[in-house]
Order: sequence, then C-alpha cells, then structure tokens
Amino acid sequence: ESKEVEKGGGKKNDVKDSKKKKDEEMGELSPEDLEKKEQLEMLVERSQDPDPVIQKQALETIRSEIRSATASMTSVPKPLKFLRPLYPKMKEFFFEKFFEMPDSENQVFMADVLSVLAMTMADENSTESLDFKLMGSNDAPQTWGHEYVRHLCSEIRREYARSMDELDPALMGLVKEIVPFLMSSNAEPEACDLLMEVECLSTHPEILADCVDEKNFERVCLYLTSCSNYVAEPEDAQILNTACSLYRKVKKYPQAVRIALRIGDMDLVESIYTSCDDRVMKKQLAFDLARQNVLLEGESDPELENIMMNTKLSEQFLSLAKDLEVVEAKTPEDIYKLHLLDSRQPPQHDSARVNLASTFVNAFVNMGFGNDKLVLDDYARWIHRNKEHGMMSASASLGMILLWDVDGGLSKIDKHMYSGDDHVKAGALMAVGIVSAGVRNECDPALALLVEHVDSPKRPIRAGAICGLGLAYAGTQNETVLELLMPIVADAATNPNTVAFAALALGLVYVGSCNEEISATLIQAMTDRAEEGGGSDELASNRHLPQRLMPLALGLLFLGKQEKSEVVAESVTAMVGGTLGKACSATLKACSYAGTGNVLKIQEFLSVCGKHPEAARPDETDESAAKSGEQKQAAEQIAMEQGISVIGIAMVSMGEELGAEMAMRAFGHLLQYGDAPVRRGVPLAMGLVSVSNPQLMVVDTLSKLTHDADLEVAQGAILSLGLVGAGTNNSRIAALLRQLSSYYHKDPQQLLLVRLAQGLLHAAKGLVTMNPFYSENLLLNPIALGGLLTVLFCSLDMKGIILGKFHYLLYFLSLSSRPRMVFTVDEDLNPLPVNIRVGQAVDTVGQAGHPKTITGFQTHTSPVLLAAGERAELATEEYLPVASVLEGCVILKKNPDYIEE
Repeated sequence: ESKEVEKGGGKKNDVKDSKKKKDEEMGELSPEDLEKKEQLEMLVERSQDPDPVIQKQALETIRSEIRSATASMTSVPKPLKFLRPLYPKMKEFFFEKFFEMPDSENQVFMADVLSVLAMTMADENSTESLDFKLMGSNDAPQTWGHEYVRHLCSEIRREYARSMDELDPALMGLVKEIVPFLMSSNAEPEACDLLMEVECLSTHPEILADCVDEKNFERVCLYLTSCSNYVAEPEDAQILNTACSLYRKVKKYPQAVRIALRIGDMDLVESIYTSCDDRVMKKQLAFDLARQNVLLEGESDPELENIMMNTKLSEQFLSLAKDLEVVEAKTPEDIYKLHLLDSRQPPQHDSARVNLASTFVNAFVNMGFGNDKLVLDDYARWIHRNKEHGMMSASASLGMILLWDVDGGLSKIDKHMYSGDDHVKAGALMAVGIVSAGVRNECDPALALLVEHVDSPKRPIRAGAICGLGLAYAGTQNETVLELLMPIVADAATNPNTVAFAALALGLVYVGSCNEEISATLIQAMTDRAEEGGGSDELASNRHLPQRLMPLALGLLFLGKQEKSEVVAESVTAMVGGTLGKACSATLKACSYAGTGNVLKIQEFLSVCGKHPEAARPDETDESAAKSGEQKQAAEQIAMEQGISVIGIAMVSMGEELGAEMAMRAFGHLLQYGDAPVRRGVPLAMGLVSVSNPQLMVVDTLSKLTHDADLEVAQGAILSLGLVGAGTNNSRIAALLRQLSSYYHKDPQQLLLVRLAQGLLHAAKGLVTMNPFYSENLLLNPIALGGLLTVLFCSLDMKGIILGKFHYLLYFLSLSSRPRMVFTVDEDLNPLPVNIRVGQAVDTVGQAGHPKTITGFQTHTSPVLLAAGERAELATEEYLPVASVLEGCVILKKNPDYIEE
C-alpha cells in the first residue's frame, strides 16, 4: 500500500512540476506577448483550414508579422520565437496538402514562411531554408531581413559544395539578387565570399562589376587582394584579375598596374599603361614600373621613357640625403666607433684583412652618395693597400659609391679601366655593372665597355666583365648578353668558376623568364662537368662556385613561376646526378615558389631538413669501407640539399606575415634537432625572412647564435645580423656588433664578417632597404631577390667563397638596395615638400566605415623615410596622391575641392 501511495504521490508531484514550469514560462511573458503567442497559434491553425480564402488571409498575416519583426535583429524576433514549436506541424501540413495541388498561391505563401522559420529550426547541415525559398515566391530575399540573406548564402554554398556542378539557373538567379543587396548594405566581403564559394567570380565577373562604383571599389578590391594570399593556384590569379578589372573600370590605373605586377602578367601591364589617357597618371605609372625594373618597349615619349629607366633615382636620393643632412662622407672608423670599446684592446695594424673590411664598410656606408674619403679621394693609395682579389673588391667599390649615377660615375671609374694590374682592371669592369644596377641608359654604356673583355684570357678580368654584365642588365632579357655568355656556359673546356659567373649573370638577366634555351644549356653544362669530373660529387666538393651558383642560376630563371618549373625539375632529376643534382632540384623548387607562402612546399623542405643520415664510424673494417664510402657520399648529398632547403623555407614564406612567423618557429625547432648542415643554414634563412626589418625576437636569436660552438653557424649569424638591420642604423644591432668586434678581435675571419655586418647595418647611412618586397608587401622585385639569394647561397659556403677569393660577390646586394623614401613631386616632377604622417600600418581589410590606416604616427615634411611595417599618408587634403601607395616617388595633384582653414 505504501508503495502505491508513493507512486501516486510521485505522479502528483510530476503534474505539479510541469504545471509550475508552464506557469513560470507564461509568467515570463507579458500580457502583450501572451496575446501575440495565442494570435500566432490561431493563425497557424487557420493556415491549415480547408477554405483557401481563410488560409490565404492567415498566411498573409503571419508573413507581415514576421517581416515587421525581422527588420531589427538585436534579439530573436517574437514571431519567430513563438512559431518555432509550430514549425514541424506546418511543415507536415505543407508536404501533405500542398503537394496534392501544386502551384497554388497559398503554397507559395506557406513556402516563404517555412523558409524563414527553417533559418532557426532546421538541422545545422540541411538546406531546408533554401529549398523552401526556391518553392516560394519570387520576392527579393532581403524583404525578410539581412540575417535571412546571410543564412541563404551559407545554404547556397552548402548546396554548391554538395553538387560541385554548374549552379542551376534558380540558384544563379538568387545569387544575382543577393550580391547587389549585400554590396548596398556595406557587406562587400560577404558578397565576395559568396561569389568565390560558388566559383562565379571569374566565370560571371559582371555580377560584381555591376555593383562596384567609386564609393565601394576600394573595400572590394582590398578584400579580394588579401583573399588571394589564402587560395591555391590558379584561383589566386583569377581573384587578382577580377580586382584588376574593377580598378580599370573606375579608372584607377596605378592600383590596376600594381595588381597586374603582382600577377606577373606583362601583357596586362602594357594594356593598362596604354589605356591610360591622363598624362600625369602615366608619369606615375612610369615611376611604379621603374620601381619593378620594367621598361615597356613601345614607349616613344622621351620623358616617360627616362622615368622608366630610373634616371631620376640618383638625383632624388641625393636630394633626400641633403634634406636629412647626411651628405658628408663617412669613414669606416666612424662606423666602428673604436672609442666605445675596451681601451686595453691592441690597436689594429694595417693588414690585408683589415683593409678589405674597410673597403666593404666604406662601399656600403657611402653607397649612392658619389663621395667618400678612401677610394675617390686618394685612389691609387687605397686600392693598392689591398692584395690581389682585395684590389678587385676595392676598385669595384667605386661602383657602390657612385651607385645609380651612370653619367657621372663612369668618368670616375674610367681611369681604372686602363690600370696595369689585372685585379684593379677587373674591379673597374665590375664597377661599371654595379653603377648601372637597376638603372638603364639609352646609350647602353655598360655593354659597350664590357663586351670586349668577356673573352679575355685573364681570369679576373673575364670574371669582372661577366659579373658587370649580370649586374647592369639584370631583369632586362638582353639578347646581346645572351649571345655573349651562352657559349661560355656551353664550353666544357672553360674554367668552372668562369662558367659559374656566366651562368649566374644569365640567371639574373633572364630572371623569371622560364627561358628554355638557357635552362637546357645549364642542365647540359652541369651534366657534362659531372661526367668529366668523374662524378658530380668530385665537382661539388672541389669547386665552390659552380656548386652554389649554377643551381641558383637555373632557379632564378623560374623565380616565382610555380608549377612552370616542373618539366625542368624532371630533367634535372634524370640528367644531373649526385650532390649537384640534389642541390639543383632543391634550388629550383625554392625559387619557383619564392614569396608564394605555399604551405605544401614548406612541409616538403621541412621533411628534407628532418633527415639524419648515418655517418661513417671511425672503427670500420676494410669490408665495410666501400659501404661507408657510399654513406659518406649520401651524407654529403643530403647536407647540400638540407642547407638549400632551410633557405627554401625562408624563400617560400617571406613576404607573408603569418608564414614568416610560422617559419621562425620552425627554425627554432631546426636549431634544436637539426644536423650541422641544417643548423648552418638557419641563421641565413632568418636573415632572409626579415631583411631590413630588425624584429626583437630575430635579433636576439641571431645574437645568441653569433657565439655558437659551430664556427659556420656563428659566421652565418654575424652576416645575418647585418642583413636584418641592413640600412636601418638599428642601435641595438650596432651595439651587438661592436661587442662582437671586441670578442673576435684576434680572429681575422670572424672580424671581417663583423665589419661586413656593420657596413650593411649602416648602408647608405640608413637611407636604403634591401627588402625585395615593397608596396605594402604586395609586390616582390625579382631582381632584388636575385641579388640577395646570390649572397646567401655563397654564404652557405662562407669559407670557400665569401672568406676566400670571391668576396666581391657581396656587391650583388646593390641589386637589392633601394632608397626607403617617400619623395613627393608636383605634376611637372619638381620636388614638392608637403606634410606627411608616418606610422605603423594597420590592417583595415573588411572593416566597416573609414578606419584609420596608420597608428602612432609622426608628421614630417617630405621627403621622408619609411621603416619596415610603416605606412605614409598625406597630413592634409590640399593635395591628392596619384600613386596607389605612398612609397618611392609620388606625384601630387592639387585638390580642387580643398578649402584652406
């Protein structure tokens, strides 16, 4: 009995609880809400009435209730909240009754209502809302509110992903209705996302183009450009092409050229340039093309051609120096600041190494200024205070000091061209090339001066002339240079070092051209030399330059061309064996994907770096000697491949913020767990990832590595400190390098590298950058990257190349050096000083309204300097910039609507 009572009591309690719960729920509702709830329940009942007239009235009332409430989405609208429990019942009725009599007006009404209810009621991965919408009326989706439109977008994506076919016409019609609404509601990123997800961006460009106007083009194009970094090829080019065509539609040609240069399509660049009618804008386009070292052949206007040839660069740079009061020449002692070091240190004697260091420091610090206190003041004495190849570097340093000033510089170099000493003469020939780096001249003086020395029987002179041609004509695809250098590469009897120089020069002149003739000749040359030398490993171990420069030359031909290098990569694998073949394959892959941020390639490089080959043991017996010889050979091959792979990681990830950050993390792991060849490549790779960008974390890591137990790691770290701070005058790095000069004062080789790093740090007295990325990190200058890679690949073999006889290869950094200035001019190209704000760049992609693009700014009068990660904007609206980005030379137009306060 007691059990029954308990049971009964339990039932009563349950009833009480449920009643209490119901009362609480009702209690939460206000009388108005309760009335609304009952009214909606009654309307749902009536919508299922057999009489179509009552049905129609009920559905119209429900529709107007939902529409009036959906206008604001600050909270869940009341009608949707109260109709949620009734959704299954309405859906069931719809499928039971209305399918018997299709195309009735009431069926359309009810489908519309169910489509909106499905937004909150349907399963997460279903497309019920979309299905009901397609059964419903042709009313514009936005009449149900913004949230409903967004929900439809997600279901359209889901439906497209499921079918993966062409969009059917009904869905296409819906997309064409949604996109204009999103664009008009300041939801441009959502409109772009929808078109990208259903792959209509390139197939139906008119959908977006019809909605873009003067007001919203900037937000749309900025969003598309930043999206291109996160999609695979070839979609990235399609997205950029869309952005380019939108810029052209609103006649923003500088922005369109910028995107075309990013795509790397020279025909598109030329088409944009020729379609521009505004002369002032055309001048700005010419400056933009000059920065990327592009010269359009069809330009007949001498003024525009001169701008494209970069002839104004030297004049503008000196004007900047004058404005910043740094024209006076500096001596190496001004940089070393020996008075700040420990006075107990013995004084430096005049040795060849010390003088060589001073030569380089003097060359880098006074770069482009046209005056110094060593080489030009008292030429003969300083040049002859060096030995052999040191003399070559000393006379070549004239090119660095006179950089960009072809007309004035050649007359000062000329007297050394007739020197009795071969090395001085060779240096002068190289100086002719350095002076012309990144600048062109209609007379082609470099070719005229160098051509007769290319076949000189004397090796230094020949090397100087070939390097000079490579520097002067980098990126020009000059056919005369090809005809001169091709026979040298193809001739098996030529000295391997000369072949390496010729190969590098061809790689730089035809950078990124995918030239089949050169690539076939290079592969054949490497194969022949491998066979002739009794296996390519002998060639690789005995000859430093070919081992580094020939693979790099092949890589440069395909710089940034991604999958276009695959055929050549297969030829390399098949024909070039041994160490050189491995080096070639790794270099080709790294160069092809340089600056793309391709994650798969980075993973491939990491897997190479993770290999640990077995080294031969010292206690081996005669029987195992052959096996250990094979192991040693395999270890050498992997070592060569690993060094290049580490730099490959940096090459692929550089220029893309997230990728660079992840690469830095990966380098930390490689330092911890990698073998010696991997560890030796890490400091150089770190230097490449943040060239001229002295981030605290990178500087600290490199500072620790400068005292590493492995001498080669320390050497790489010292040089990288110079690269990371190149042209920044960073005081932290300057202090670290002064301490290192004191620490290594008894080691001439390490000290030479410390001095080199000091020279790089103070390059052009802090007015240049060596970062190949510019235009807010959107564009990569292939020639600048080629110059950097030449030095880094040589640095993988520091002892044999940089600290050996080939230190003059450091002057290839002249290709990477560019003034880091904003130089404003008026429409007639006369300097125009205006107030400019310079601050840290802020990412404004996809943000609403007009957010500030810089933060923590300072206002200066132009010309001004820009550091890494900084952006400039005009302080007043008195002038309007013609350029898309305030970097380099910017033409300003008077603002007709400006009213002075």
